[in-house]
Amino acid sequence: MPSTEMLLAFMATTAVFAFIPGPAMLYAAARTLAGGRMSGMMATLGIHLGCYVHVVAAAAGLSILFHAVPLLYLAVKLAGAAYLVWLGIALFRSAPAAQAGLPSVQPKSARRAFAESIGVEVLNPKTAIFFMAFLPQFIDASAGFPVWLQFLVLGTIVNLTFSFADIVCVLLAGSLIARLKGSARAQRWMQRAGGTVLVGLGLNVALQRS
Repeated sequence: MPSTEMLLAFMATTAVFAFIPGPAMLYAAARTLAGGRMSGMMATLGIHLGCYVHVVAAAAGLSILFHAVPLLYLAVKLAGAAYLVWLGIALFRSAPAAQAGLPSVQPKSARRAFAESIGVEVLNPKTAIFFMAFLPQFIDASAGFPVWLQFLVLGTIVNLTFSFADIVCVLLAGSLIARLKGSARAQRWMQRAGGTVLVGLGLNVALQRS
């Protein structure tokens, strides 16, 4: 494995990246605003599990395909963007729980958030590019551990750290929801806010040049 100094630098850099608001954090917050704390937590879990697809791909060297085949990168990026926009529109069209006479956190909504979040993360090629660009800086080819194993270990640490930051974001958004619980109008506006964030994320992903 890399030296202690390199690992410390890796941990510090990872922590800085994790707590800079990014698409995953905004997505988790949007899910929380729209469906409650449980939906946000399940969305975070879905993102976390989906991210392991990119960790394994980086360890296997598959992420380089996005550089070698630009059309593949573009296709996956646009598919992910379209999925985010579709999810955002779905939030706009759904009725708030209080209006429907249901609990503010519905198990079905949480399960759906979990499943959809896995797809959102898997269809995010920027995650693969990030791992491919970031992790090699801390890989020691002369270490006793094989390179692929170092990719897996470091990638798992990155994923856990980012998920921790997402959980903090969900808890903060959940505290806001707790204050507005029981108001159908407030839930309607929170759903619209969540839908707006998702649509905005999708459009941002689609319009980015890289």
